[in-house]
Amino acid sequence: MAIAEPEFTIGIEEEYLLVDRDSLGLAEAPTALMEACQEELQDQVAPEFLKCQIEIGTKVCRSVAEAREDLRRLRSCVSRQAAKHNLAPIAASCHPFSDWREQHHTDKDRYNELQNDLAGVVRRMLICGMHVHVGIHEPDRRVDLMNQLAYFLPHLLALSCSSPFWQGRDTGLDSYRLTVFDNLPRTGLPPRMVSFAEFERSVQILTDLGVIEDSSKIWWDLRPSSRFPTIESRICDVQPRLEHTLTLAALTQALTRMLWRLATRNQRWRIYDKFLVSENRWRAQRYGSREGLIDLGRGEIVPMGELVEEIIELIREDAQHFGSLEEVETAQEIVQGGTSSSRQRQVYLDALEAGDDNEHALQAVVRHLVDEYHADL
Repeated sequence: MAIAEPEFTIGIEEEYLLVDRDSLGLAEAPTALMEACQEELQDQVAPEFLKCQIEIGTKVCRSVAEAREDLRRLRSCVSRQAAKHNLAPIAASCHPFSDWREQHHTDKDRYNELQNDLAGVVRRMLICGMHVHVGIHEPDRRVDLMNQLAYFLPHLLALSCSSPFWQGRDTGLDSYRLTVFDNLPRTGLPPRMVSFAEFERSVQILTDLGVIEDSSKIWWDLRPSSRFPTIESRICDVQPRLEHTLTLAALTQALTRMLWRLATRNQRWRIYDKFLVSENRWRAQRYGSREGLIDLGRGEIVPMGELVEEIIELIREDAQHFGSLEEVETAQEIVQGGTSSSRQRQVYLDALEAGDDNEHALQAVVRHLVDEYHADL
């Protein structure tokens, strides 16, 4: 009996920061801005934890091409409405110089509870990410594919890094966002689970105790969605360039289908100890795509370009199935041209070399991020 193929639909969520077009520092979203966006986009846009943030989510899409159309519409709306208030969105995971101490959280029950529960830790959450949902209707299949997909999370992170600066300094990391986020409870790589029932039992223990109200308070890098019949990848930094968002979504969708294909042949991806995958996660967080990751099968550190080529060959059939091979192959361009973190650093160094001081060099980085957000609209 043939195994029914899941739909592998995708949905993309992105968080943006709002900056003042003159100072280039963070600015709070006026009520009128949020109302105008919500009138146009309905429930596809929402405030985030901090008032300087805004979150969007695509519709359920069957292809990356469909996601491109919807994401461009969402990004364009936020940009157009923000401009009316002399603001601009940037899609970077950390603002290069604004201070988290000067930001205020949104006055909403969910966020007030977070403030109470997580105290000083959550105040530093001046970070933005992107999430990719992949539709898998069968719950146990979701968990089985999650266990295997976790191996590739560091690879996705390495391609996505967009947060080298924090509080006006180069951190030396390509994804400083994770350093901040990992201070929250229930974050990091997901545990290995044998079934969806095991996941539900674990969640139930915490909900029965009143520690969390539901599984939406579990913030692993990869989790079963609390709202949809999907697995949700949460590992990536948000992307300044729309096309790079689509590449990461295409990779996630195709990798998931590749792992499902293995299951149809009674095969599976080897599941390595979380300790070893965590080492690759750290390498991606620290170096992005610059220094390579550990190939745990070969037992050596392999350049990211070579790893990406191997992944493309692994998922070529799946990318062709979804019509997303071009987007998947853009991952090679990301490695060759550098992630957003590399581009931001170059803009900063160029500004210093041109005679700017640290403050103006960081402002140049923000202008660069504003330009990249709008380049594909």
